[in-house]
Amino acid sequence: MKITLVTVGKIKEKFYTDAIAEYTKRLSRYCKLEIVQVADEKTPDKASETEERQIKEREGKRVLAQIKEGAYVIALAIQGEMLSSEQLAGKLERLGIEGQSQLVLVIGGSLGLSEEVLRRADYQLSFSRMTFPHQLMRVILLEQLYRSYRIIQGEPYHK
Repeated sequence: MKITLVTVGKIKEKFYTDAIAEYTKRLSRYCKLEIVQVADEKTPDKASETEERQIKEREGKRVLAQIKEGAYVIALAIQGEMLSSEQLAGKLERLGIEGQSQLVLVIGGSLGLSEEVLRRADYQLSFSRMTFPHQLMRVILLEQLYRSYRIIQGEPYHK
């Protein structure tokens, strides 16, 4: 399966890039992984709801431009469904069995995802009702993908 992680914004901190590189290397045994970063928008202090919506829409257009037709899209969203690691592994395994060869996971910027991106998503996944920095979310998502593949393969994983 080819997995594309589409993310808004760049990673600046070395500790995040190191962790992302490590999980990318580990995942290479199980899938073909591509990470695509699209530019984020600067959010002014005390931005109005309209300004925030417009920022999300501009970022959303960049995200949607990276999604190929026919791809199964999972958007990370606070309002999405929460799964255990085993349930996520089961979902990935089922997608593979059903013939999905292209999976796109989307992490929005600091304001979240536009309505258009959320509508395009085939599934919305939540890791928590809490908000995490989008840079850290990349590491968490990659770790959970790695854990999912270990579960699917029947390999040991930390519980």
